[in-house]
Amino acid sequence: MFKKFRNNLLQFILIIFFIYFLILVFLYFYQRNLLYLPNENNYTNTKISVDIQKVKITTKDNIELLGWYHKKDLENFKTLVFFHGNAGSLENRIYKLNHFQNMNINFLIIAWRGFSGNKGKPSEKGLYEDGSSAIDWLVKEGVKYKDIIIYGESLGTGVAIHLAQNKNFAGVILETPFTSMIAAAKKFYPYIPVNFLLKDKYENDKKVENIKVPIMIMHGEKDTIVPFSMGKKIFDISNEPKYSYFTKDDYHMMEYDNQLINALKSFIKSLN
Repeated sequence: MFKKFRNNLLQFILIIFFIYFLILVFLYFYQRNLLYLPNENNYTNTKISVDIQKVKITTKDNIELLGWYHKKDLENFKTLVFFHGNAGSLENRIYKLNHFQNMNINFLIIAWRGFSGNKGKPSEKGLYEDGSSAIDWLVKEGVKYKDIIIYGESLGTGVAIHLAQNKNFAGVILETPFTSMIAAAKKFYPYIPVNFLLKDKYENDKKVENIKVPIMIMHGEKDTIVPFSMGKKIFDISNEPKYSYFTKDDYHMMEYDNQLINALKSFIKSLN
């Protein structure tokens, strides 16, 4: 009787381990489909009211990226490069871009490889190349490094922080930044050894100290995707001069209300 029970228990444990192993295999090969969501469309859809020029930016690995470029005054105004998050299209950021027309600023927003009709498959290395190509494109357009503001939204903060290291940009803006993708993944998969499985790690907490230009961190305490504590930590370990816009009521996609707009305007003005 005991022998049969032991054999059944062992068989049950083996089945559990086999299922767990299959889950690990699935997550390893499918993880980028879980991280990068180009077809998700859960943001506010608004008609664009700011003048934009649709541009094509070619990366060093020959992928053509769609970009929207708003050129107001290159000589007197800074140029903001907007790196969006892990889901949705450029159209999903229109409600943010419309506010930039009332600021003394030019801007370029690009869609990542695999997003907004672009070819290619997104990855950490690929997004770094996309972001770097966008900056190179602006420089060819006559924009100086010292006049570029890097803006990262959510996953885009990983690209912003990586590219801003030891560079003489005008400033950096981070909206809902995370400490690392490993830490963020552990929040959703606490029983998975993400340290070993994760391909795209975006280690912001190891890189942000290499940013030597003014930085602004924005985060809401009700964020259920990237914990507010992560944004607070990124702020704490950032170099001066640093600024924060922390709210009690904002979720992951922050409300572009008058308070936030005024905070952005003040930060941008301080860079002149």
